[in-house]
Amino acid sequence: MDTLLKAQSGRPSAVTKSIARRTTREDPNSGLQVDLGPAAILTQEDEERAAAHNREARMAAGAPTDPLRPEATLNLDDSDAAKDLWARVRQGFQLPPLEHELVGQHERYYASRPEYVQRMTARANRYLYHVVEEIERRGMPAELALLPFIESAFNPQATSSARASGIWQFMPATGKDFDLTQNIFRDERRDVLASTRAALDYLQRLHRMFGDWHLALAAYNWGEGNVQRAIKRNQSQGLPTDYLSINMPAETRHYVPKLHAVRNIVAQPEAYNLALTPIENHPYFVSVPIQRDMDVALAARLAALPLDEFKALNPSQNKPVILAAGTPQVLLPYDNAHLFVHNLSKHKGPLATWTAWLVPKTMRPADVAKELGMSESALREVNRIPPKMLVKAGSTLLVHRSEHRERDVSEALADNAMMALAPDVPPLRRMTLKAGKRDTVRTVAKRYGLSVEQVASWNKVGASARFKRGEQIVVYVPNKGKAQAARTLASAKKGRVVREAKASDKRKGRAGKTVASAVKASSKARAGQRSAKVRVASAR
Repeated sequence: MDTLLKAQSGRPSAVTKSIARRTTREDPNSGLQVDLGPAAILTQEDEERAAAHNREARMAAGAPTDPLRPEATLNLDDSDAAKDLWARVRQGFQLPPLEHELVGQHERYYASRPEYVQRMTARANRYLYHVVEEIERRGMPAELALLPFIESAFNPQATSSARASGIWQFMPATGKDFDLTQNIFRDERRDVLASTRAALDYLQRLHRMFGDWHLALAAYNWGEGNVQRAIKRNQSQGLPTDYLSINMPAETRHYVPKLHAVRNIVAQPEAYNLALTPIENHPYFVSVPIQRDMDVALAARLAALPLDEFKALNPSQNKPVILAAGTPQVLLPYDNAHLFVHNLSKHKGPLATWTAWLVPKTMRPADVAKELGMSESALREVNRIPPKMLVKAGSTLLVHRSEHRERDVSEALADNAMMALAPDVPPLRRMTLKAGKRDTVRTVAKRYGLSVEQVASWNKVGASARFKRGEQIVVYVPNKGKAQAARTLASAKKGRVVREAKASDKRKGRAGKTVASAVKASSKARAGQRSAKVRVASAR
């Protein structure tokens, strides 16, 4: 039975009005459930909305293409496509041999871990063809296609302790230098196409700079400035300046030998009793142009892919929605790409349930959630907002779509989205006080529960500075009202008086005794004064 039932007049029939619309429908070709809209009683408005969604779905994606040759027609029946990609890699080896004991050390390391090598080469199955194609197109040594084995074991989600990310392990600053977008919606350091382009651009620049691939690889790992300085030191001492001769950190010293060890294993895996996962000589993925915002989970379902597999091919996504303005294409296996386009054209539900919202003023997450009709926990989770933090004005938040927020996210917002947070603390009140005889930055900070750096900054002195007696000191304390501020100041002054009295007594050899006596006498005197006042009042 068709999902939408209509009377011949074009208006909903009585039967239509009384039947709840089915929420899913099985595609006869793929078996995929493609109608993902919520269940509802069908009305004329439902039909019009479904028709509109259907028109949007048909325009939401373009035809699949090879991302390197979008003008070419894909032919997976080509005889070359059935060849082993590893043989193609071997034919492109160009690096000069590196005779060093560290190469043998790393060969033995990999040979003793066949399961690890198997996992690495299996993971490379998705990406290696694209990397090899790019390298051959540029005329670069094929060994460079093996560099992601050293950097990340071909894991696009790999992140180092120094915040390097992706299969090529780009640092945030280097990624920006090579136009890799990094914002709250996506991180192109993890994007296979963008990061491969950037990594090969960088390696070519380093090779032009040093004229030697081994030195270029050392600079990729250690930084070009460090390699230049190491070369100059050797030149000044009349020493050779090749890779094995310059002084470098242990990590860089092992970096190129490790690559040569992988190269030798790929050249002759049987010599090391290892087996490489076979990789066919054709694209693992094709690109599908995305022209409308779309939920990641929906895209994976329409492509009939497990969510993990979809994310492995499109790892740059930071949020559960793909923004068409910032992500012009998704990568999918060939068969899944055509299934995706087919299913998308039949889809009748909304494409995206998330959108972006620009914060107009600094707000608490609870207030944002209330204004947008979301739960605070959902808002915090999807935007990764820690407890006790404010969202600053100009930040971009991912929020649920509604009837008032149906438009796709603009290119400007998709490319420049940022989020700034601030501690959710009471506003600060400026206080001035006079320094005691022994006041320092550290004692003032401790007295008011502040950091040494804050007190030093406010008073434009060093963290170890000592204040002169009577000198004016500036501090900022939480504004809890004038009465509370007065109590805080009085408490601080009282503490200072007692400390000074203790210090004085200690100098006179009467530590503690005089202070205790003074405090006790002061208390008795005040009590006596109150008692005298009472007696006088009684006499009157």
